Amino acid sequence: MSVRPERCPSNVPLSTPEGELVSVSIAIEPRLLERVLEALARLPFPVNPQIYHHAGIGYVYADGREEVRQVTLVEFPAFSRHLEEVHECLAATGVPAGALHVWSILDEIHSDMLVERAPEKAPYTQVKYYKKFPLAS
Repeated sequence: MSVRPERCPSNVPLSTPEGELVSVSIAIEPRLLERVLEALARLPFPVNPQIYHHAGIGYVYADGREEVRQVTLVEFPAFSRHLEEVHECLAATGVPAGALHVWSILDEIHSDMLVERAPEKAPYTQVKYYKKFPLAS
């Protein structure tokens, strides 16, 4: 028996009658932060966002090259039942549809960087979301 906590597998969802608990990430230009926070305050459920002012999004191309741009990242937990409300709220304030991403809450907790495949027909192959802007080596 170990006294250390074991890491929960990330494929086990945390679910309630309101759906799975997920992490919502919104990657925006810093100038949109106030607008996003005001919009989130109007949602019919409580939002306690974590704000990463020096975050980054990396676009990885087939040749291995990565282009990273700095963004502000707003993250908060939500139940999946409320995701449509979040989408509608952000769309009404002019936040681009591609700014919103949903992750497994356990994956988000255990990582400073999340990776997803690029959208179909994109010139890059992966998108990396960094909570801290990566420094050049």
